[in-house]
Amino acid sequence: MPDWARAAGARQSTGDAELFAGAALGAIHPIARSDHPLGQLWRQRLALQSAEAVVRLLGRTEDAAALRDHLYLTRPGDDPGPAGRLLQAWRALARGSSLGPAALNGDWPVIFTDLLSVTIDEPAQQAINTALAASVGTRNPIEAASATAAASLALRPDSRPLALWLADAVLARRLNWPVPVPLLAAHLKRDDLRLAAGPRADPVEWRTACALAYGRGATVAFDLYADLARRATRLLALAPQLRSKDADAMVAILISEDAQPAQTGRTVSDRSSRRLFERLVALGGVRELTGRSTFRLYGL
Repeated sequence: MPDWARAAGARQSTGDAELFAGAALGAIHPIARSDHPLGQLWRQRLALQSAEAVVRLLGRTEDAAALRDHLYLTRPGDDPGPAGRLLQAWRALARGSSLGPAALNGDWPVIFTDLLSVTIDEPAQQAINTALAASVGTRNPIEAASATAAASLALRPDSRPLALWLADAVLARRLNWPVPVPLLAAHLKRDDLRLAAGPRADPVEWRTACALAYGRGATVAFDLYADLARRATRLLALAPQLRSKDADAMVAILISEDAQPAQTGRTVSDRSSRRLFERLVALGGVRELTGRSTFRLYGL
């Protein structure tokens, strides 16, 4: 990440907004294009940041710890609640977009209806597809993402999460990233959304606001990956000291998954699994993420 780009982000200069965004997105481009397992963990942590921001935008109080609980401690098949579904939506984005080159397809009805609580009827689908086709055809990735979000908000002003979700999916398409990276929601200011659609809409200012948000988001994402890479290197160095039958499989999971509950042993007992996690914490290979004495979650 160039020092001048960090300085531009700190100044939040509107004149340098797209230059700053380009430099920051360029810095994470090799990470976003890589198929290393750590990239999955990286996207999941960014999805958690985005979901936490969207939850706050909607006036809810759940923080990152509560969102993790909704996801990892809810039994399969049970409803994780509105906040938990938002996290699932952003994790679905981070697994791979359901957007084709210029149209909605695949599992989008599940994501939009079940996770984002937005019903998309046939006319709305056609309108969004038209907006996507127009935005994907533009050369500038920031312009494509911001125009998509604006079109979504004009169509469905009651669903800001939908607009933010679509923007990240379109940005990934324009940058030829195989999997979207959640960036916009956690770094866009609440007041900026009024610039996208409605009586105070200003397309130029909205595009600038998105550029600044993407620049900030990419900078944070770059630093996050560097930190995760250091932690993963530490964990791999400690792996030969682990004697559990599940050790190799668990190390692989911890490098690609945001968090794991202690009761995840597959070939050993839950007690042995908990001992493995306690050993990893003592060696400095992983962290306990909840601060609780029970129902613990562990991760890099």
